[in-house]
Amino acid sequence: MVEKTEEQTSEERETSMSKSSQLVLQISGAALFGALSLVVSAFTTEFVPRVPGWGIAIIDPVSIIWVMCFLVFGAKSGILCCLIGTLGLMPFDTSLPIVGPIMKFSATLSLIIVPILFLKLYRNEEGVRNSQKIKKPRNYVVYGIFGVILRIGVMLIANFLIFITVLAHVLPYVSLEFIGLPSISGWTAIIIGVIIINAVTSLWDLLVPYLIVFGAKIDQIFSVW
Repeated sequence: MVEKTEEQTSEERETSMSKSSQLVLQISGAALFGALSLVVSAFTTEFVPRVPGWGIAIIDPVSIIWVMCFLVFGAKSGILCCLIGTLGLMPFDTSLPIVGPIMKFSATLSLIIVPILFLKLYRNEEGVRNSQKIKKPRNYVVYGIFGVILRIGVMLIANFLIFITVLAHVLPYVSLEFIGLPSISGWTAIIIGVIIINAVTSLWDLLVPYLIVFGAKIDQIFSVW
């Protein structure tokens, strides 16, 4: 057996400390952004523009903060932030208790899980962080398109389950009046509405965090992933 030199042992300690510090920073970032999303939600819920007749936020600051956490601190932190925010929102959601926050979690997670999976396919390059890869506009657009497609699919399934259970009594009254088509109602309205609404909200959920995080170079301040 070959004994480790003092230099090798020192390097391993530095690496271990580095990974340990990185994990602490990721958890701290998730907790901070998760708490921030709750505070922002408390002060903006009444003022956020919503889709008439549907009650869904057109621009959701909570989801934007969750995506920002992912871009700054990485996959683990992003997912943890979504979980913290979702659990924190549950006691305060009055429209659809528990269901509403879970829907928000599912929609946002769909957007960030796609780049996480795509980055797994990347060959590791020394000195190149994942945040640098996702920062490239072409990569971000591709990840975003697949993320939006996944989100729409997930939300179609989620809405189907909701409208055959807790909101079954509301189904006949759901329409596309918000785009000037009040005659289209029921399941047709739900399918079309879910696609349109999630496509638009996803645009804001992806664009705003990208401009803030990479425009202000917040990712370079932390350089976590």
